[in-house]
Amino acid sequence: MTVPATLTTPDARAAELGRLLAWGQTSGPAAATGFGYLGDDGTITASEGLQLWITTRMTHVYGLAALLGHAGARELASSGVGALHGAFHDDTHDGWYAQLTSSGEPVGTRKEMYGHAFVILAGATATAAGLDGAETLLARALDVVEHRFWDDEAGACREGWSQSWHQAEPYGGVNCNMHAVEAFLAAGAVIGDAVWTDRALRIASRFIHGEAREHRWRLPEHFTPEWEVLPEYNADQPRHRFRPYGVTIGHLLEWSRLLLHLERAVDPAPPWLLADAIALFDTAVAIGWAADGRPGFVYTVDWSDRPVVAERMHWVAAEGAMTAEALTRRTGQERYAEWAERLWSDAARFVDHEAGGWWHELDPRGAVSRTVWSGKPDLYHAVQAMLLPDLPFTPSLVTSVLAAAPERSG
Repeated sequence: MTVPATLTTPDARAAELGRLLAWGQTSGPAAATGFGYLGDDGTITASEGLQLWITTRMTHVYGLAALLGHAGARELASSGVGALHGAFHDDTHDGWYAQLTSSGEPVGTRKEMYGHAFVILAGATATAAGLDGAETLLARALDVVEHRFWDDEAGACREGWSQSWHQAEPYGGVNCNMHAVEAFLAAGAVIGDAVWTDRALRIASRFIHGEAREHRWRLPEHFTPEWEVLPEYNADQPRHRFRPYGVTIGHLLEWSRLLLHLERAVDPAPPWLLADAIALFDTAVAIGWAADGRPGFVYTVDWSDRPVVAERMHWVAAEGAMTAEALTRRTGQERYAEWAERLWSDAARFVDHEAGGWWHELDPRGAVSRTVWSGKPDLYHAVQAMLLPDLPFTPSLVTSVLAAAPERSG
């Protein structure tokens, strides 16, 4: 398939979407154990095993593709649902294992909210697509999260547990809560239960209208179990894949977009949702764009806005472009349209024109880099970026696809 020269037009994004979906099929589940971690050439990296966050996100991606009628997508998404009912599920204690060996045996027994959020998202998308077993998967995931992870007093989700749910992890994280917002919005819209939308709003209120606003929109992401900020957490591991030190620029962008989805979901919508979305985006571009003098968003900065990890991540470019598009649509302001055009050009740098897929990270000069991530693990951010600008803007991408292709929802 021809690689589009730009990502700024609907036709170019549609072409890239088809290319991504075709390329990612090689990660498809084998023996119903899950989607594999893709390497540079699109083959599965066996040493990474099978990871819950990849299998769930790819099930979501191919569920969206199934709704849109892409060839082979329904079968791939169905295989993902099967893996989540099968090898990943802990039949003794309930919940899902974070990682399996390539043969389907658990690697450790910890239960993490990050992965469980994506089980909900995958279940919601698969339910919308009418896949066998999807409604049961979604109901089971919501039940586990409600009874094991959701802390109603805090208005937030706990980070992790031991296998038997007897020992909570002594850490509170915002990353898993951010993805809980995305998942709760999708689930609430698909099953028509406002309690999940309300919980998404409570999470956003605590961490964005609370913590981010109080810290000049530099969002702290690491906390004690009592939700006290840990500003130096992982200062000695700044390149941690899921818990990097300092301010993660891409999360400011992602949260900004999620607040706009929340605004569509809540009636009446609190005025702070739009105001905070604007503040997060404006802060991200002020402290993260070309922070080292070169184009692109740096990955992280410290509390004095100095770059810590300067590599550019594909997911940050994708989230930036999506958020600029959403803000353009919501506000009508030309400055966001200008940012969208700039950020689509930035995102296009990550497209691998030879092997396919998107490079996960580039160094500040634009060369392929592997300091945080190797390979091209999944399609989640890139595929969503190809979809969002050309669909109705609703509380969730799932409902946006349904609105655009309602005849494919059964």
